[in-house]
Amino acid sequence: MKHTFTYQVQYQEVDGDRKLRLYTLENYLLNVAGLVSDQLGYGIKQLLPYGYTWIITRLSLEMSYIPTHQETLQIETWIEQNAHCLSTRDYRIYLDNEGELQLIGIAKSVWTVLDLKKREIVNFTSMPMFDNIVDGEVLPMAHAQRFRPITEPDLVVPHTIQYSDVDYNGHCNSCKYLEIMLDAKRISVDNSCIRLDINYIKEVHNSDKIKTLIEENSQSIHYQQKDENDVTCCSAQIQRIEELSCR
Repeated sequence: MKHTFTYQVQYQEVDGDRKLRLYTLENYLLNVAGLVSDQLGYGIKQLLPYGYTWIITRLSLEMSYIPTHQETLQIETWIEQNAHCLSTRDYRIYLDNEGELQLIGIAKSVWTVLDLKKREIVNFTSMPMFDNIVDGEVLPMAHAQRFRPITEPDLVVPHTIQYSDVDYNGHCNSCKYLEIMLDAKRISVDNSCIRLDINYIKEVHNSDKIKTLIEENSQSIHYQQKDENDVTCCSAQIQRIEELSCR
């Protein structure tokens, strides 16, 4: 079952180059996932009373065009599969020009359910509310890769997790990891086709101190975020690509 949502890019959502911020676009995708799951009866609205919540573990996003203010996006989403405590949700992103749709992006995300008290992953596939929710279409796009550690960073930027970073789950919001990375160093998106891969590995909470390690070349930026114990909590890469993996 596929669902479609429409967003108009607001002035405050673009950066100094008048391009939609990548973490805001990620927020669109996460919001769409939440709206669909709530509508179908297995969202956070239904899980929170039982002490559970959805969390994202991986995201891959490809964009051939980054929209600007007042442009309209249509985002189509569906669940590809549920297996091994993980739910794979796919997306197509269209630029809507007065009803004429142009495919400008694709994305693949992986989700799981977290027990908020135990802070442990739950096998949600056995819960009756998750029956018959898979569309089955497989978006021919590779999952986010697992990155090698950065051993000789070009740049290290410290950050303390604070009020504006923390969400209702009591940990750093998924989009905030990316925002912190881009504040530390960003790649120019200009008119090139880009791919973002991000892996969420470990929770961080209010007042935790993290550092963003950055490795850069002419075609990509690799990020690795570590906590005070030098444990990786998030890693990502933004790179230029020739074209979208699929259309």
